[in-house]
Amino acid sequence: MASIKRIVGASMIGTTVEWYDFFLYGSAAALVFNKLFFPAADPLIGTLIAFASYGLGFIARPLGGVVFGHFGDRLGRKKLLVLSLLLMGTATFAMGLLPTYATIGIGAPILLTLLRLVQGFALGGEWGGAVLIVSEHGDARRRGFWTSWPQAGVPTGNLLATAVLAILAAVQTDEAFLSWGWRIPFLLSGILVGIGLWIRLTVAESPIFLAAQANAVAGEKAPIVEVVRRHWRELLVAIGARLAENVTYYVITVFSLTYITGTLKLSKSVGLNALLIASAIHLVAIVSWGTLSDRLGRRKVYLFGAVGTGLWTFVFFLLLDTKSFALVTLAVTVGLVLHAAMYGPQAAFFSELFGTRVRYSGASVGYQLASIVAGALAPFIAVWLLATFHSAVPVSVYVALMAVLTTIAVTLSRETQGVDLEHEERVSMGA
Repeated sequence: MASIKRIVGASMIGTTVEWYDFFLYGSAAALVFNKLFFPAADPLIGTLIAFASYGLGFIARPLGGVVFGHFGDRLGRKKLLVLSLLLMGTATFAMGLLPTYATIGIGAPILLTLLRLVQGFALGGEWGGAVLIVSEHGDARRRGFWTSWPQAGVPTGNLLATAVLAILAAVQTDEAFLSWGWRIPFLLSGILVGIGLWIRLTVAESPIFLAAQANAVAGEKAPIVEVVRRHWRELLVAIGARLAENVTYYVITVFSLTYITGTLKLSKSVGLNALLIASAIHLVAIVSWGTLSDRLGRRKVYLFGAVGTGLWTFVFFLLLDTKSFALVTLAVTVGLVLHAAMYGPQAAFFSELFGTRVRYSGASVGYQLASIVAGALAPFIAVWLLATFHSAVPVSVYVALMAVLTTIAVTLSRETQGVDLEHEERVSMGA
């Protein structure tokens, strides 16, 4: 028990740090980068360009998933987890030192975008390793519970990033924040990465991986080749299951800041404080839904979240439009609780889809490929729809369509709860 708790703690802390870094960019794109790195005559156009650079980080994630997945399946989960944290921390710290467009012109957005690509590449390898090392250490009976903790590192990272930004927004003038205050959260990443690395270096390698490595046959095909050849159905299920989860999350946590500050003309503190409260509840909800999936099964919980988010998206913007802080907070909180019904059991669900020798590659690539068409494009598409139709209704329709696709994918999958992670054959499809 002590061992699994240490593994969970190391995975969650490292995941928290990496997502803190990744989320900072999303929040800064909505609040700062559109002014300092991508200035335009029309503020909404500047935001669109900022979100386009934000999306490039997602494009790099599948490449990170392939590279880290390959070496994670060949060399081990732990080594790659340490490397991903180092890459992410270095890129984020460097962002805090960048000169702006006013100082060096076009070089500023180019450097920022390159560092964003490094962030995406590192994060592409982070998720798979973090959840798999927990999955492969824990027992099948409580796998949903244990693997939900690294998942909870995502809202924890967002909570931390949002809290730092909210504090700075509260104690600084807008001029000071734009001048230098925005750099502080990025530079703080250096301290957080040091703590995360120290903890991750103390954990043991996955025993299931070590056993599979000992039995490996010389000349085996690359893991990603095996995934595409033998596990393509599971790969499609993972991608489909991610669509609504990923789109919903970034519409709520990133696009909503633009909507609140730009369209509704409210203070950025309204959006940041609402996200702060909602992220704290989201953290608890993820673990709760993950635990419930150990009793009810992954599919039932996941489907509840998919259908729920598809319906709630229409209520979400109606509540934002009231401009009431209480109702804005309610909209964000309920949205994230429903999102957690997908995200809580997701790590266990994806881990159980693939055999040990290809698990890092399969889970990572499935998870990250969906990020390109889902999370990468979600803020950009949402802003474009808003700018084109001058209404949030098309954004709600967009989220609902993603929920339909996820519902179909999960319905077509087979329940994986309790599957033996030492299996090497794919989980067969069908209800």
